[in-house]
Amino acid sequence: MFGGSGFEEFLAGGVEVQVDTPYGATSDVITIAEIGGHSVAFLPRHGRGHRLPPHEIPYRANVWAMKHLGVERIFAPCAAGSLDPAVKPGSMVLVDQFVDRTSGRVQTFYDGPGATHVAGADPYCGSLRAELLRVGLEQELDLHAAGTMVIIEGPRFSTRAESQWYRDAGWKVINMTGYPEVILAREQEMCYATIALITDYDTGVADDPTAAPVTADQVIAEFAAGLHRLRDLLIGTINALPPRAPDDPCGHALTGATL
Repeated sequence: MFGGSGFEEFLAGGVEVQVDTPYGATSDVITIAEIGGHSVAFLPRHGRGHRLPPHEIPYRANVWAMKHLGVERIFAPCAAGSLDPAVKPGSMVLVDQFVDRTSGRVQTFYDGPGATHVAGADPYCGSLRAELLRVGLEQELDLHAAGTMVIIEGPRFSTRAESQWYRDAGWKVINMTGYPEVILAREQEMCYATIALITDYDTGVADDPTAAPVTADQVIAEFAAGLHRLRDLLIGTINALPPRAPDDPCGHALTGATL
């Protein structure tokens, strides 16, 4: 599991391990503990103390380390802004599509020779999303079953014009860390699911073009207010999670992908 802004601790009493990777150091040490009979590894993607801005996160090192430890499925909770007035702060969205608006990030493990083209049509694991939705409904959470997340480079927030553009396109949430993490996980044949905890309306979205712009303090405060609901959803889902099916498409993402 990767923890996002405001989510730097998840596993109490776990064993901390440092994994050396071909891609440099991970964001922080990885904590491993048991939940519901499952071995769970947790890594805060920004590092403890939120040391790393979105564009400096070592995405390849983080994902490679999880694969090296034997991780098959990744939950990727994150803070996100809403682009839809109906998606309110405090709610959660199970992202099913993304739009990449980042620039300059290393986005593949396959630098040649040759070329590997993983399918990106359905980037988030359907089986993980189904389990999250089932548990979330049981817990009576304000949970949206699907939505497109636009991922921006950051670290700045959007201009009013950009925010309006994203909203007009019909995208639901906005975030700075979701890419290339999701595709790197796909290249390692791991299941991956993003749970976006909505912390704010993106600039001008709340039907008020003069609304004050979002601030980092607001994001962290709203995330902290919803953290207990996010923890309950994750722990409930992990406790009930069946073994990964042998024919899960995420586990065969490289089949036919290499030229």
